[in-house]
Amino acid sequence: MNSTMKELVITVSVLAMGAAPLPAQQTPAAPTAAPTAAAATNSVGPKIQFDSELYDFGKVSAGDSVKHTYYFTNIGDQTLVLNNVQPQCGCTTAGDWSHQVEPGKTGVIPVQFNSTHYNGPVFKQVTVTSNAKGRQNLALQIKGTIWKAIEITPPQAILNVPAESTNSVTMTVRIVNNTEAPLTLSAPESSNRALTAELKPVQAGKEFQLIITAWPPLSSGTTQGQITMKTSFTNMPTVSLTAIANVQPVLTVTPTQLSLMSGPLPNPVTSSINIVNNGTSILKLSEPAANAPGVDIQVKEGVPGHSFTMLLTFPQGFEFPTGQPLEFSIKSNHPQFPLIKVPIIQIPRPVTVVPKPPQAAPRPPPAPVGLPSQ
Repeated sequence: MNSTMKELVITVSVLAMGAAPLPAQQTPAAPTAAPTAAAATNSVGPKIQFDSELYDFGKVSAGDSVKHTYYFTNIGDQTLVLNNVQPQCGCTTAGDWSHQVEPGKTGVIPVQFNSTHYNGPVFKQVTVTSNAKGRQNLALQIKGTIWKAIEITPPQAILNVPAESTNSVTMTVRIVNNTEAPLTLSAPESSNRALTAELKPVQAGKEFQLIITAWPPLSSGTTQGQITMKTSFTNMPTVSLTAIANVQPVLTVTPTQLSLMSGPLPNPVTSSINIVNNGTSILKLSEPAANAPGVDIQVKEGVPGHSFTMLLTFPQGFEFPTGQPLEFSIKSNHPQFPLIKVPIIQIPRPVTVVPKPPQAAPRPPPAPVGLPSQ
């Protein structure tokens, strides 16, 4: 082997036996997502869960107060806020309910139902408004049966009496004994002589009829009386109900007042007045008038002698005279209503307020001139 070949072998050997090669270059890891973003994605918000949303109180006696507390838990991961608890009627009230409940904690909604004026099956709801996810509005329910030892149907006796009627009007009230013991009732007594009551047995000790009568003459409007009976039950010594006689008015006039837009009127305006005769005699109307010039009046009769329509047309440009009361009037043959009047008003014209121009600030007084020095 010549000298040139030896140098070549030595060079290759040095390269093969040299220092270890450099390690491969490492790729840096990708940055991880911010933990707050992940938490926001997994959030479920406030959530509400009740032990039960329906309370069945079973059977109670009329007049008993039904009390119940609804328990709920915030099964979400944010604060639960109850904005409102609204019962559907005045017979049901909500107590001091929990307004804010943290995640995992429990809240309460106390509710009370007054059964005084109820009989038979009842169903009530209480609406809960909150920020609960998916259940911002939900209804809690109360149901049960109200039981009365002595049941009176209807609880009030309402008799509708025609105007000027000379005949009596009657109605029947049913009284039922729901207990096992037989019931005895005394003769009914009334606080008003115009309203009387008579008791008739239907089934001895169990069911009765109470015949209530309204006797003429009765004034227009409402006549009221209390009917009372003594019972053989020691825990309910008396029972009573209210009797009401509604007597129709002889004449009804609608509207009781006419209103016009502010004048002068841009166009003619027609308004109507209706008069209805509820009495037994035939009504005749005459001499319609309005104490203002230019008002056209037409009288149309619907049911002869019983219903009338007055059409009042106010001309274009109509405006009330200042300080003068205006009214419609018409004469009738009814002795109680010889002259029927309806006032007419016109909405005052709006007052235009002209703003005052801004005033310049007053100039300060001149400074005093000093005296010359001596």
